[in-house]
Amino acid sequence: MNPLAPREDAVTPEPRSPGLAHRAGLGRGQLRYQRCAHCAAAVFPPRTLCPDCGEQKLSWERSTGDGTVYATTVVRGRDGAHNVVLVDLDDGFRMMSRVEGPAPEDVAIGDRVRFRTTADGDTAVFEPKEDAR
Repeated sequence: MNPLAPREDAVTPEPRSPGLAHRAGLGRGQLRYQRCAHCAAAVFPPRTLCPDCGEQKLSWERSTGDGTVYATTVVRGRDGAHNVVLVDLDDGFRMMSRVEGPAPEDVAIGDRVRFRTTADGDTAVFEPKEDAR
């Protein structure tokens, strides 16, 4: 046994930057957000203070990844069209992303979606839930 090798049961510390911690979660296929220890608000995007009460004690939680499209628009460009959506996550926060799978104009307000990452693990996107609507 190599005494300098990391133990298998060792816990990797969270990066100190909230943005880096969020990206580390995406790299593991997780959508993570923060929860305020004082007022229990869901905090997203990641930050160092609760936007509701100013508390500094924010803990990390893993999102269920399930949500509802709150707003959607189609953006058209030279490379074709894509959608931009606001998703209300069941965990209590809203985020901007895109829904992949259906044609951009087929994404509708009220559609149920589920989180996943892109193939490179860098970006949070959504896809329609199997039991949608």
